[in-house]
Amino acid sequence: MNGTERRRCIIQILSSSQKPVSGMSLAKQLQVSRQVIVQDIALLRANGTEIISTNHGYLLQSGQNVSRVFKLIHSDSEVEEELSMFVDLGGVVRDVFVYHKVYGVVRAEMNVRSRLDVHNFMKNISLGKSSLLKNITSGYHYHTVFADNEETLDLIQECLQERGFLAKLQDYEPVDFWSKTQEESSCGSRLT
Repeated sequence: MNGTERRRCIIQILSSSQKPVSGMSLAKQLQVSRQVIVQDIALLRANGTEIISTNHGYLLQSGQNVSRVFKLIHSDSEVEEELSMFVDLGGVVRDVFVYHKVYGVVRAEMNVRSRLDVHNFMKNISLGKSSLLKNITSGYHYHTVFADNEETLDLIQECLQERGFLAKLQDYEPVDFWSKTQEESSCGSRLT
């Protein structure tokens, strides 16, 4: 089996699975090393296939066709409430990132899509010596959130606004975090 066929098989395996598939499982099924799978996943992503990495393996991004970046601020004690709000309203929190004046954008994958994911994230934070990424920028942080439609993202934004979690972009912040159009990649005018 050549690389193109193997990557086609990876997509088939991921699309037929309702839960994450580990790199080791893919490697066994396709009779290659885990490193080959990691390289194949990178190539698939580079070619536009939306594959999410979780602690339990890979998921094919499906259903969530739209995304929005929200700039937020809240206390550490409100993190669980914030993440729960996203998933309860139909969002998937892809990442968390901060814009640091010295380091630039510092980003971490999250892939929080359920209350169980929120619970596990909070448990892992509480057990470790690491603190929340938002704390290096005085609580200000961003989440890229995926949803099935713009209406869901609008509802999430309204609820975040009502709760007081939304923050305005400052003049020094880049609007185009990921080199896409402003509407696709940043809060921009949506936070006014």
